[in-house]
Amino acid sequence: MTGPLVPFREFVLKVHSRCDLACDHCYVYEHADQSWLTRPKVISDEAISWTARRLAEHATTHALPSVTVILHGGEPLLAGPARLRRVCEELGSALNGIAELDLRIHTNGVQLSPRYLDLFDAFHVRVGISLDGDRAANDRHRRFADGRSSHPMVMRAVGLLREERYRHLDLGLLCTVDIHNDPVAVHDALAALGPPLVDFLLPHATWDDPPARPDGSPTAYAAWLLAVFDRWSEQGRPMPVRMFSSVLSTLSGGPGLTESLGLAPTDLVVIETDGTLEQVDSLKSAYEGAASTGFDVFRNSFDEVAAHPGVRARQLGLAGVSETCRRCPVVRSCGGGLYTHRYRSGTGFDNPSVYCHDLAALIRGIEERTTAAAESSAVRAPDALLAAQQDLTRTLLAVVHDTLDGRGGELWDEAWRLAAEVEAEESGAEALDAVLAHPYTRTWLLDALEDVRAGRALTGPAAERLATTVAAAAVRARIDVPVPVAYRDGRLYLPTLGTAILGGPGARGTATVRVVGEGFLVRRPGDAPGAEPRVVPPHEGPHWHPVRVLRRGAAPALLLEDLDPFRDCFDVPAAGRLAPAAVDTWAHLFAEAWELLADAVPEQAAEAARTLTTVTPLAAGGARPGRHGYGALGGAAHDVPEELALGLLSGFRRAKLRALGEVTDLYALDGTWDHRTPWGSEHVPFSRLLAETFERAGLGLYDPRFLTGVPEALDMIENAAEVTVDGKQLIAAVRKEISGTRSAAGRKRGRSLSPSGPGENVLASDRKKTFE
Repeated sequence: MTGPLVPFREFVLKVHSRCDLACDHCYVYEHADQSWLTRPKVISDEAISWTARRLAEHATTHALPSVTVILHGGEPLLAGPARLRRVCEELGSALNGIAELDLRIHTNGVQLSPRYLDLFDAFHVRVGISLDGDRAANDRHRRFADGRSSHPMVMRAVGLLREERYRHLDLGLLCTVDIHNDPVAVHDALAALGPPLVDFLLPHATWDDPPARPDGSPTAYAAWLLAVFDRWSEQGRPMPVRMFSSVLSTLSGGPGLTESLGLAPTDLVVIETDGTLEQVDSLKSAYEGAASTGFDVFRNSFDEVAAHPGVRARQLGLAGVSETCRRCPVVRSCGGGLYTHRYRSGTGFDNPSVYCHDLAALIRGIEERTTAAAESSAVRAPDALLAAQQDLTRTLLAVVHDTLDGRGGELWDEAWRLAAEVEAEESGAEALDAVLAHPYTRTWLLDALEDVRAGRALTGPAAERLATTVAAAAVRARIDVPVPVAYRDGRLYLPTLGTAILGGPGARGTATVRVVGEGFLVRRPGDAPGAEPRVVPPHEGPHWHPVRVLRRGAAPALLLEDLDPFRDCFDVPAAGRLAPAAVDTWAHLFAEAWELLADAVPEQAAEAARTLTTVTPLAAGGARPGRHGYGALGGAAHDVPEELALGLLSGFRRAKLRALGEVTDLYALDGTWDHRTPWGSEHVPFSRLLAETFERAGLGLYDPRFLTGVPEALDMIENAAEVTVDGKQLIAAVRKEISGTRSAAGRKRGRSLSPSGPGENVLASDRKKTFE
């Protein structure tokens, strides 16, 4: 087994090995493993003490902030209040000062009373109760040995937990699925109790002992659960349902939320009443001894159990599921199903789940029902992407401010106050949005957030940028608010506007920016009246270097940003301030390149015109996105407009995909593996496959030779386990983009716009660095 050892964070402690009910679907008493017959009925003092000691040892070794202990059985309440108190006291004492103890108990509820609940309240033990629905559903399996119903007693227990004094102890309800029961009636019965959580459990089964299927349908359990899902949705999702939440999470790129679904490694171990250490309890359904490890708390540490091959097999993610599962597009959501449910004599656990068809139908059914609501509009609508990016920038700014918690200094605090004043006016709010949308605002915020989270004080431009941002907004909105700012090396940069020259190299201090007439004043303390420089944008002068605009022909007007101190965020250095002749060269070539794009790919050109705002000269060529907000590309002027056009299109596609990835999950980061690209023999991560495919599809609209392998790559991505609902939405949009264009684009231009051959300029070797 490969990979690091995964420490246990959840411990099932069997405090009693017998039960007061005779449920005929119980894996402990009714399935293959009958080792309960050899266990002591009640856990001993010695086993409790050693368990507590091993817990503390494990938490210390792995610096665990918390551990969860679930008191279990049999029926744990049969251990009695005194024994349960002893368990709580010993565990709490052993972990005191080492890790937080999250104590829980799973019970059938029959014995639950205020005496137990008062004890649980004293030790913060939360209570989960097994209940299979209304009386008819519950009595199908959960009865006493003489056939009597347990339902009235369980309902009394649930009622106790709903009382105000015990409500905080309510962990929720566990319901075992039986397809003979009415799914809507089961849902309504559980929902009526207002539980904080419902956990639906598939009955334990294996390929040797498959689940009941009265009508022979391979998806009967999926149909039952989807009927519950529909009712749950109709009623506004009245309570969390762990199974549904897990599927919805994984479809959106998040983690699985239950052991029975998803690829997260297992972190659970079982301590039996005699102190033996076993794997997950449900393995008792597979065969006699399936859960055994050969270890116990008296002689062995939990690390020894964590290294056991059976435990390790459930910690390997995709590598731990069968070959069939690894090829399945829903494996991230189902995770191959519960490990126990994969068992078959002869092949062991190297099989899909015996519920394979049910799980696939359930996941696809939930996806079909929720895709429209779950999709991010940013994937299809450029304006929505811009709005999401702006929301992200403002969120980052708020997080930086909150994290500073008053440690930003006087300049920061005053700028924050003035920002609210400027934003109170409609023109000020629009101007502040425009300045915050400047791509290098994001670079500043990411640098600042890294510093404040590391406990470092904000200094230099990072500490000063908020004030200059507010000053620039006030100037743009023509709001007469004096804004204190700081300058260094004799220069004061106002984002989106330009740089005021206040002195020579090394000169630094504070100044006040204030709107006057058609321009603004920058006043330094001690300046004599009339001595301060009067700055009137956008005219260049001895005291003012404006941010210039590329504006020629039908090309969109873009800021030529060669002043912003945060622009140096590309994988090659930013160039210095361009001479006027160089600006003319940029404008001329850019206009020619844009004319080519508008003719060849009008839809992409129109979108780029709405979203690109800024071009930054770099020391080396090749248009590229950087570590900043959406809307900027860096590059150097090319001698050939065709290459510049192709570079701009490449950079725009890369920037767009990066922007989408910042506001929505296109793919999941867990459970990934390498994929072979259709255009080469190289195996690459899913992220790079998606990025190269998205870029090639966009370039293929310009030069059809780039489309080679793209349809195959789209198929691979769509059927990959990593892709999310939004990722599939993006792939659908790309398919629509390229449909019917593979030959039309080439006929329209009659030649390739990449003289050195398709891909050599825009998909060069540095792409590895970019996409990894």
